[in-house]
Amino acid sequence: MIKSFKTTAIGAMMTTLASFGVQADVHKSGVEEVLVILSSDSLQTQGMAMVLSNTMAKQGAKVNILLCDEAGDLALKSYEAPTLKPKDVTPGQMLRGLLKRGGQAKVCALYLPNSDHGKDELIDGVGVAMPPEMAGQMLIRKIRTFTF
Repeated sequence: MIKSFKTTAIGAMMTTLASFGVQADVHKSGVEEVLVILSSDSLQTQGMAMVLSNTMAKQGAKVNILLCDEAGDLALKSYEAPTLKPKDVTPGQMLRGLLKRGGQAKVCALYLPNSDHGKDELIDGVGVAMPPEMAGQMLIRKIRTFTF
């Protein structure tokens, strides 16, 4: 009976250790760089895009954000929006947090010319994307692209 218990305990321990190894391998082989294209004007969609972007950055991915259409407003110094539960932060605040973590953000090339805003109204660290640069990034197989 004791021998059977020891065998079962050792088997369970080996299974547990093996699952940790699989998780480590999956994380190690994960995507190193992502491009998140956000164009939705929906507060919750913007929020989820920022939550996932920040989470990927915390997990070690280099995160690039392209803000198009009304989502470009997140990059404005004057940006204001209702906070989202459960953390009571806005998508703009989450974008600023991502930038502090080393993420990069750009507004699309059409955003400023088709709005009443100028480049000087963008928060520090946000640039203007150029189509050749963005297309090049989108074509790199190692960069996973997500759209919201």
